[in-house]
Amino acid sequence: MKILIENGHLIDPASGFNAMADLAIADSKVVSIGPVSSDFHPDRRINASRCLVIPGLVDACARLGEPGHAHEGMLDSELAAAVAGGITSVVCMPDTQPVLDEPGLVDMLKFRAERLHLAKVFPLGALTRSLGGEVLTPMVELTSAGCVGFTQAEHAIQNTQGLQRAMQYAASFGFCVWLRAQDGFLGQGVVASGPLATRMGLSGVSVAAETIALHTYIDLMRITGTRVHISKLSSAAGVELVRAAKAEGLPLTCDVSIHNLHFTDADIGYFDTRARLTPPLRQQRDREALRQGLADGTIDVLVSDHTPVEGDAKALPFAQAEPGATALELLLGASMKWAAQSHVDISRAVEVITSAPAALVGQAGLGRLQVGGYADVCVLDPQASWQVLPENLRSHSKHTPFAFDLSGSEMTTQVKATLVNGHVAYQSPDML
Repeated sequence: MKILIENGHLIDPASGFNAMADLAIADSKVVSIGPVSSDFHPDRRINASRCLVIPGLVDACARLGEPGHAHEGMLDSELAAAVAGGITSVVCMPDTQPVLDEPGLVDMLKFRAERLHLAKVFPLGALTRSLGGEVLTPMVELTSAGCVGFTQAEHAIQNTQGLQRAMQYAASFGFCVWLRAQDGFLGQGVVASGPLATRMGLSGVSVAAETIALHTYIDLMRITGTRVHISKLSSAAGVELVRAAKAEGLPLTCDVSIHNLHFTDADIGYFDTRARLTPPLRQQRDREALRQGLADGTIDVLVSDHTPVEGDAKALPFAQAEPGATALELLLGASMKWAAQSHVDISRAVEVITSAPAALVGQAGLGRLQVGGYADVCVLDPQASWQVLPENLRSHSKHTPFAFDLSGSEMTTQVKATLVNGHVAYQSPDML
């Protein structure tokens, strides 16, 4: 099918292109940017007047509920939520049931996702069998099945020697290891340590839980030469450690979630379980450091950290409630809101959710708009607004701190159309 997206303002951070231009698509590829050939006859035209046209978003941290947990987040509903949010590629975690530690399970997940013709799915494989921290997984076979990296998700490896061996093995094949910076013993609390945790009588997670883990990972990187990606940085001290490691020249990247970028522990209010998250929300100084780190490039990527949680698991006392929030449909708006509040150029706001996470995935042409490349496109209206309310979310899960108020948080960016491989996977009702 031939599609022409016309009259839009095209922004592609990977190439630096930022201008009014038409985008012609045929056979799932971009065939021209700018003036359209006279012999190009589109089957469909999309009027992007007053809209931005950007690469499809790449979300580098999400849980899709499969395999297992089908009642919490069916793959079709979550991928439908993804494309409604402009996301065309999703990196999913391996802490499923069963754990993604065998090639057959990865094959099954990718097959299910491809049949839906929605967002692309790029799984992370488990670093160790069943995420137990002891026996290494068959990383070569998992990579052949489609895994783009390896992680323990929220399950820290307690044995440092075991982690070193895992990193050495990954380094020998050039694989990237994705690690959450949280000490397994110090990270057992439910909120960030501080006056609020003490006042509420809740167990706290100290900043040291993050920095001790980071020191360990950075030292092991020096020994092994492993490429490491730090998932969901949460503290000002963590930002400084990452900044120093990058200045040293270590192959380190990191991301931050939209929740830690926009909220603090004060937003927990009266034990609101929508703010029960991992990592926990920290103090304002941490949030400001995270915002600055994302702006200056210390933090590479912004992620949704989409973790669908069913209602019953949230309707519990705060300490017993399951951590997580729905976020796929909020990634774009959260990035644009951060850019506006922090006076960051819009191209940087697009970069941290497109080309920067695409570089982690390692698929050529992903997260950018180029002739001959993937026709993964998001058309958005930067002036349109919508309210983050449960009834407005397509995800199976409706819990998010962005919906604290009865009126919901306002997102001042709205997706009008999402194309995946040149196929219109989503369009807003006013674009029909």
